[in-house]
Amino acid sequence: VQLQASGGGLVQAGGSLRLSCAASGRTFSSTEMGWFRQAPGKEREFAACISGSGADTRYTDSVKGRFTISRDNAKNTLYLQMNSLEPKDTALYYCAAARMSRSLSSLAGSYDYWGQETQVTVSS
Repeated sequence: VQLQASGGGLVQAGGSLRLSCAASGRTFSSTEMGWFRQAPGKEREFAACISGSGADTRYTDSVKGRFTISRDNAKNTLYLQMNSLEPKDTALYYCAAARMSRSLSSLAGSYDYWGQETQVTVSS
């Protein structure tokens, strides 16, 4: 099983980026997936998660109204649309997936598979 994250980059404050996370090795259409991030010198933190069907989502307060998590189960791919980016959003971003269906969770321990990081840098 592999999660391949992409889409990071350097953007000015107020700009947008779209992260993608392509899964291979198994399908995740029935399980929860999420995005976490780790800023320099800080611990990894929850950003957003989505149910297997895509009907339910959850966000950390700091990104609500600016980030949108979505998924395309036909493509086995997770997305994170990030708008109105701020310098505080600068971080390594990781996608994650649960091995089996469970309730939406903001806890890293609820996810069994992790992709490699993609760097997001927002300049002021």
